[in-house]
Parts: sequence; structure tokens; C-alpha cells
Amino acid sequence: MNATFIPRMLSAVFRPSFYPLVVFVILFSLTYMHEFPWEFKLWALSSVYAFTIAIPYVLIWLIRKANHWQAKDIYVQHRRFIVYTVNIISYISCIIVCQSFYLPAITISVLNVSLMAQILCVIVNFWYKVSMRSAGTGLAIGTLLAYSHLFHFNPTWWLCVAILISGAVMSSRMILVDHKLGEVLLGTIIGIGCGFCGIIV
Repeated sequence: MNATFIPRMLSAVFRPSFYPLVVFVILFSLTYMHEFPWEFKLWALSSVYAFTIAIPYVLIWLIRKANHWQAKDIYVQHRRFIVYTVNIISYISCIIVCQSFYLPAITISVLNVSLMAQILCVIVNFWYKVSMRSAGTGLAIGTLLAYSHLFHFNPTWWLCVAILISGAVMSSRMILVDHKLGEVLLGTIIGIGCGFCGIIV
């Protein structure tokens, strides 16, 4: 087995774009929202999937093909703004659609914290490359801490799992030489801060 197989798998599985969809599934399964009609839940999940995963993926793929870039070419520091811009526009569109159908505020906040993290990463990226995958796992940690505070439950075991995954993803990014230690640490800090403050506020 290639030495980079596991890091590549971790990088593929724990993409930050999956964060909103996963959290929506959890909220629709484990909270009062499980009583919503399945048609409504299916519509909401389909919309989140379309705007946060499918549409950005297709648009970025089209941009790559138009410029004859390989997959890795678009993720160099001076071109990462293209990815960020596509994602930010898609997330804003998703928030507008979800608000127009009066989804609960707790679900909108999931999209808001993702958007907040991406905007911060864009700003930071002007001076210093930052890991979005690390920011994504940081969002999970911050959101978990916020929900435990709001709903008064003990998050210890879930927190241990989230921190373990975050460490594995950070390590994988460094093993693949896509990021340095400072870049993954900064991404994680941004994610935790946005995940906690965005939900609490």
C-alpha cells in the first residue's frame, strides 16, 4: 500500500464542503426536527447538497477545464481565491434559499458559520496560506462545544472523536506536503472560533 494512501483518503473524506450536509443530517435525526415531514427534510438536504457540494464542484471543474489546469493547479495560493469565491457565492445562495423557506434558525446558523470560516480564510490567504480542510474539522469541534453549551449535554466522547479526526486530517495535509504545521493549526483555530462563536451568537 502506498504510504500516502491513508492521508489521501482522509483528505478526500473530510472535505469542508461536507460539513453542512452532515450537520443537517444529524439535526434532522437527533433533534426535534426529526418530526418534520420527510418531504421537507429531503428538500432541505437536497438543497444543501446542491449548493454546498454539487454546484461548486461543477463550476470549479469547468473553470479548470477552461484554463487547462490539473486538479492541484487551482489550489496553489494565488488561485485559491477562485475556489473560495465560487464556494462563498454558492453558500450565500443556499442561505437565501433556506431562509426563504423558513428553515429553523439553528440550521441557518450551520451555513452561516461555514460561510464565516471561508471568508476569514480568504482574508488570511492574502498573507498566509491556510488549510480549509483543517478549518472544516475545526468547525466540527467548535460547533460541538457550542451545542453542548446550548443544550447542556456532556460532549466529552464526541469531542474526543472530533479532535482525533482533526489531528488525523491535519497530519494528512502535512504528509501530503499540501500544508505546513502553521497553516493547518491556523485553519483549525479559525474553524473552532467560527464554529463556537457563530452558533452561540
